[in-house]
Amino acid sequence: MVGAGQIARDRHVPGFKRIPGVDLVAVVNRKPESSRRAAEEHGFLRTHADWRDLVADPEVDAVVIGTWPYLHAPITIAALDAGRHVLTEARMAMDAQQARAMLAASLAHPELVAMVVPSPLLWADRTIERLLAEGAVGQLRSASAVWSERSAHGSRLHWRQQVELSGSNVMSLGIVYETMARWLGQAMAVQAAAHVFDPVKERADGGRATVGVPDQLNLVAEFPGPLLATLEMATGAAFDERVVHLRGTGGTLRVDFSSGRIELATGAEGYRPVEVRPGEAGEWRVEQEFIGAIRGENEVRLTDFATGAAYMAFTDAVRRSALEGRRVPIGSGL
Repeated sequence: MVGAGQIARDRHVPGFKRIPGVDLVAVVNRKPESSRRAAEEHGFLRTHADWRDLVADPEVDAVVIGTWPYLHAPITIAALDAGRHVLTEARMAMDAQQARAMLAASLAHPELVAMVVPSPLLWADRTIERLLAEGAVGQLRSASAVWSERSAHGSRLHWRQQVELSGSNVMSLGIVYETMARWLGQAMAVQAAAHVFDPVKERADGGRATVGVPDQLNLVAEFPGPLLATLEMATGAAFDERVVHLRGTGGTLRVDFSSGRIELATGAEGYRPVEVRPGEAGEWRVEQEFIGAIRGENEVRLTDFATGAAYMAFTDAVRRSALEGRRVPIGSGL
């Protein structure tokens, strides 16, 4: 494991430990003392001084990449070239170019499993897919999402606000888009506007730095259908609001990710709760799916590198549109 942070502690380490036959061989963090603490806390057999040494370790079969996005591509490509299976955190890469390079490396090694940690917004997927397939809202015409988050960083500069560490990624754009694309398909074009309201933040060393990542983003995306979707995203809000509406000729679905509720309105009576049927509720199976794919027991469903590269292409298009003030086709290179 390269980068054993919070998600490793909360998700990956417990998940892997529940799977028979999986050993936590080696770990490396940014600093030796952090690597030692991670090894002691989680039970890794040893530490390495550098991620390159970990990738070259002959006892390592698979590498989990928990670093910030700026290292995802180089570690992924090196690990695949060394014959290691790869599970990398979202966001997949700094930008679409890096994501395409990662995808190309995975295709060059089809015998290896390459997987991106999926958007964790899983619980509603099967219910939404069923309702849309059943025509619960009639013909789907539009979608809208509001994604406002309280900032946990205050006046301090966070790595997610630094372009040199996070690249084109903006707030939760990647995971929200990945979720909506599972319902709607991949977007074809986007028009976006963005703004940085707090342009200067305090660094950990007490200095000051310019914030390069927007804290307000508004966009219109064109999906197959044709279907138009709007997204308003902000950080530093007074409270968390994470709601998606799917509107059709016969009704509207409202998915509230903050409260975990799905509601359907089809007439004057307004919204009514929708039951999530037994077997529909999605659950976190990242570690099981990754190991299962390595063992030939299942395919990678959430999320393969092609899907990750697609959401990075969307993220790049959003950034370009906001910078240039124009509609940008997805994947056109324009």
